[in-house]
Amino acid sequence: MTIEKLSGIMKSHGIIGAGGAGFPSGTKLNSDADTIILNCAECEPLFKLHRQLLATYTFEIMTALSHVKEAVGAKQVIIALKPSYKEAIDKVNYYLPSFNDFRISLLPKIYPVGDEIILIYETTGKVVKPGKLPITEGVIVYNVETMLNTYYAIEEDKNVTDKYITITGEIENPGTFKVPVGITVKEAVALTGGEKHEDCMYLGGGLMTGNIVMPNDVVTKKLNAILVLPKNSPIIQKRLAKSNINLQRAMSSCCQCRSCTDLCSRHLLGYPIEPHLFMRAVSKGMTSDTEAVINSMYCSQCGLCELYSCPQDLSPRALIGKVRDELRKNKVPTPETPSYTGVASDREYKLVQMGRLRSRLGVTNYYVPATLTEKEVKFKEVKIPMNQHIGPPAVPVVKKGDVVAKGQLIGSTEGKLGSDIHSSIDGKVIAVTDMYVIIKRRTDK
Repeated sequence: MTIEKLSGIMKSHGIIGAGGAGFPSGTKLNSDADTIILNCAECEPLFKLHRQLLATYTFEIMTALSHVKEAVGAKQVIIALKPSYKEAIDKVNYYLPSFNDFRISLLPKIYPVGDEIILIYETTGKVVKPGKLPITEGVIVYNVETMLNTYYAIEEDKNVTDKYITITGEIENPGTFKVPVGITVKEAVALTGGEKHEDCMYLGGGLMTGNIVMPNDVVTKKLNAILVLPKNSPIIQKRLAKSNINLQRAMSSCCQCRSCTDLCSRHLLGYPIEPHLFMRAVSKGMTSDTEAVINSMYCSQCGLCELYSCPQDLSPRALIGKVRDELRKNKVPTPETPSYTGVASDREYKLVQMGRLRSRLGVTNYYVPATLTEKEVKFKEVKIPMNQHIGPPAVPVVKKGDVVAKGQLIGSTEGKLGSDIHSSIDGKVIAVTDMYVIIKRRTDK
């Protein structure tokens, strides 16, 4: 299979990174790649779904990886996962003899080893330089669910209509569920038996990198988890804090201890980001120190600085995110030749262990088994966004009153960066805008 054919399949079948920013998967394919890495790190403290999918659909996922390897002409495929994912490791080892040039790489139990830049270093020893993409080091990284979707697209001509999500926290029955894209967060949480307490809020994504989502927000193709937490949880309160309050607290309390920089995962790989200098610049109004501010563009937003490192409980990540958004809005470019200092000689002594991180976050009691459930539940209605991916939104190709089948194209990205959107249920279109399509299930289905 050629790159062009596989890229076309990924685009037309709606395949994006099933987590994170939702980068269109086909655009990653490149003949310069010599290594394909399957990211099964699952470094967010409460995630379960990727190890579960790899253990359940091992052959399918490895088959998809072999298609990618063949298309780009890569020399090897690395399946990266942690030693504690024993069931997944056993299944991969069972199928390894059937796949040439595949190997397992056991990852350290640290955070954020699932960050592409950290993952590539831990599995290959290569460092993707600041401002560069993994392909500059000959590497392409895909996550587990993305490869499962790729298998179904190639082998069964199935479009992406469903999403696996881990739901845990203050709920009755934590689990990983397969749900149609476009159902509400509230409907997804109801599958667990409901919340234990009334005064809870939802975090979409991980504890470290996720954002608050509302009950009527919808499940997208890139949502990996819904975490139900008490409203007074420090993690929730961090997300609710306003930028001006974060700045005032930094002005009054930042002691320039350097902990945020010393433990910064990107800084330890030689990136020029130094959060303590950023905090000094913005809290003291040091407009002359533009380098500290511009170098914040290299932040991965992993959250270690504000949820683990800072002894004053400040919010470097949130402030960096706000400033970075403003820099991009004003089209401030990153340096053409950013400084790179090399991997820190003491990096191994500054890595943050997962068990310690869970303890610091106060979520050890939520780290419980979350069974994978694939029982189909028929939902009455879905609201499917057209902007689930990086790039311009898809353009709706249906109109109000149209009858659609599950898997039918409803949003096209032809000729643009992006990935097509498909109906997740059989039903009738009841509303169409530039940003979403609402479909109501047919009563005879």
